[in-house]
Amino acid sequence: MVDANDLILFVRVVDAGSFTQAAERMDLPKSTLSRRLGLLEETLGEKLFVRSTRRLAITEFGERILEHARRLVDEAEEVSALAQHRQATPRGELRVSMPPDFIEFDFAGFCLAFRARYPEIDLRLDLSPRRVDLLGERFDVAIRAAFHLPDDATLTARKLFDMRQGLYASPAYLAQHGAPGEPEDLARHTCLPVAASDGQPVSWSLERGGERRDVVQHGPVLSNSPRLQRELIVRGAGIAGLPVDFALQSLVDAGRLVRVLPDWNLPTAGVWCMLPGRRLLPARTRVFVDMLKAHIEALPGRCPKR
Repeated sequence: MVDANDLILFVRVVDAGSFTQAAERMDLPKSTLSRRLGLLEETLGEKLFVRSTRRLAITEFGERILEHARRLVDEAEEVSALAQHRQATPRGELRVSMPPDFIEFDFAGFCLAFRARYPEIDLRLDLSPRRVDLLGERFDVAIRAAFHLPDDATLTARKLFDMRQGLYASPAYLAQHGAPGEPEDLARHTCLPVAASDGQPVSWSLERGGERRDVVQHGPVLSNSPRLQRELIVRGAGIAGLPVDFALQSLVDAGRLVRVLPDWNLPTAGVWCMLPGRRLLPARTRVFVDMLKAHIEALPGRCPKR
């Protein structure tokens, strides 16, 4: 059996950059540290380091082991924090991945309020539609909109809200091209499809009561940004399927956008906080998710009720 403590020592040596520095930081004899990691290499059956007089390099096998060993360090640190009652003041770096369009939920205001409440937490935000590897890239939270959650035992999820969607166009576009009366009429219109993760257009699955119609759009502009689609149709570019958020609703209230095929609905997507599936959730992650959920629910008229 591999000793978990030796894996933690392995991480400490990697982070320190040398056995000498690691031994000093942990107040251990260098000989003890070297012996423990030597035994770990014997147990694993492969080398973790390539040692030389000038530098300490980690092997390819060591890189693969490091990912798992770091999770042990994270868990050990959280257990220690709980035991010593240090979680009363959440602290540390919090890495969050989120879609760029999420900033429209007054995310700047949320960041300011969060920092004011938790000044010892440093937010590190990655605004990108790409699907990050939470464990491999060491993200604490990934905010994602999805119709179905991935079947992944290494992740957990907390729902922020349900996001209704519908078809919209500008009054000018409809005045020029007419309003579709049935889903089949969309084939004669300019539609702006959204791109899936593989870059292909996503079909519109329209539902009305027990009826369902799947419409594949082939428009002149394909993007993965609802914000861009919204700006395009406001300028008369065509019809788009968009989330019913506060920004879209304000355009409808101002008469700049109109619901198309109002009796037909697109599937409702959930907006989730995806989290590494650890048993002990760090306090900094827990307070971030709780505060973000409360922030969105408090936006007046800006987010549909769940």
